[in-house]
Amino acid sequence: MIAMTLSEIAAVTGGGCSRVDGDPTVTAVEFDSRAVTDGGLFLALPGERADGHDFAASAVARGAAGVLAGREVDAPAVVVPAVDTRNTGTYLGATDPDGHGAAVLAALGKLSRHVLDALPGLAVVGVTGSAGKTSTKDLLAAVLAPLGSTVAPPESFNNELGTPYTALRANSSTRHLVLELSARGPGHIAALCAVAPPRIGVVLNVGSAHLGEFGSPAAIARAKGELVEALPPGATLPGVTSGAGGVAVLNADDAAVAAMASRTVARVVTFGRSAGADVRAEDETIDAGRARFRLVTASGSAPVALRLVGAHQVSNALAAAAVALELGADVAEVARSLSAAEPASRWRMEVTDRADGVTVVNDAYNANPEAMRAALGALGSMAGEGDAHRRSWAVLGPMAEIGEGSTDVHAEIAAVAGEQGVDRLVAVGCPDYGQRADHVADVGEALALLRAGLEPGDLVLVKASRSAGLERVAAGLLEPAPPADAARTGLVTR
Repeated sequence: MIAMTLSEIAAVTGGGCSRVDGDPTVTAVEFDSRAVTDGGLFLALPGERADGHDFAASAVARGAAGVLAGREVDAPAVVVPAVDTRNTGTYLGATDPDGHGAAVLAALGKLSRHVLDALPGLAVVGVTGSAGKTSTKDLLAAVLAPLGSTVAPPESFNNELGTPYTALRANSSTRHLVLELSARGPGHIAALCAVAPPRIGVVLNVGSAHLGEFGSPAAIARAKGELVEALPPGATLPGVTSGAGGVAVLNADDAAVAAMASRTVARVVTFGRSAGADVRAEDETIDAGRARFRLVTASGSAPVALRLVGAHQVSNALAAAAVALELGADVAEVARSLSAAEPASRWRMEVTDRADGVTVVNDAYNANPEAMRAALGALGSMAGEGDAHRRSWAVLGPMAEIGEGSTDVHAEIAAVAGEQGVDRLVAVGCPDYGQRADHVADVGEALALLRAGLEPGDLVLVKASRSAGLERVAAGLLEPAPPADAARTGLVTR
């Protein structure tokens, strides 16, 4: 973050200084009072268990220069005015009945926009899509780092808090800012783009994630397309260096995404497996779940051997490659970076081998039908065929937010598991996977079933929507097994 005083922050956000002695300088923002460092601005946000306003004094005691608050607190603060959230509710929901958190988020967005406007040499890259956002964001960070200082969000920081929080990590030495943009409804991505205006926008796909909230795939496509609508014109702009216009990077293999070319004034670059894509994959093979392909562009080609698991990672890699090429990388450099990239965000096709030869694939961060199919395809590839076949397990929980037809969609995923040769399907708290599955009520029962049935060399995929918490299954499989009588005596709980 560029250094700003509390009075400057108050002017930008429309707030007022309270209990401020002098005019301390802020060099970072933080929403966890335990993680505040000297010069930090503590964001007083409400949560499910506590309200950040109640931790204002302790944050300052830990070194914070002050607090960004929605009401008066017992600490130096910039107190910002209330906002009307009746039509623009935030992710905070019921945890913010008085709107104090919404006021802080609105102020944080203004602060982010002010800082980014002060960094004209920064290339802001926004990524959206129904699946693959986080993996693509991580690949972008890997391919852009050799070109200059790059900031990308940790994990999936992709909403009204995560976007400005990440943007405010940029400073005068930052060359690239990568942002992952999510939406719970129409207008959300447009709002995030107003907080952190992108110059390059990447749309990966339009699927059925959040179908229950949007109502139709067409509505999802309209929301994802808000990103390309926010881009500047693609032609070189007067008074700026060559190539500084807007670029929409679109998936040529997804008709709904390709159609977004008509919704942007930016220059369009396509990626995919299609022969007409500007950045494409040829000669693709899969070995033990990991893809190899030739990266083909108008300026040349180079071989890529991904370390990430799953054929779906090819499309993500192509999207990252297209952006890096636009920002000055050459094809060989991009291929090297893609081939060296390791998984960077937890619980996304995170592969761990146990000492007994059991392999646990933790993909439990989130799930939708497209992501489920991709993960099961990767599991099938890793399992192999014939004499080399490894017995595979798919431990699946519910897919949330898919609306009407949920029962049929879960049944379709069970059928995909069969098509991929999955030997054991374990359904955790979700009867809709049908009769083929072993049904268990919760994480504890799933772990008991797996511990009793796993054999050396088995493969286990764990995947569900985040609300199911199935990462605990993966974690439990990687811990030493409890004593045989521990569960019965209540000494072990999960």
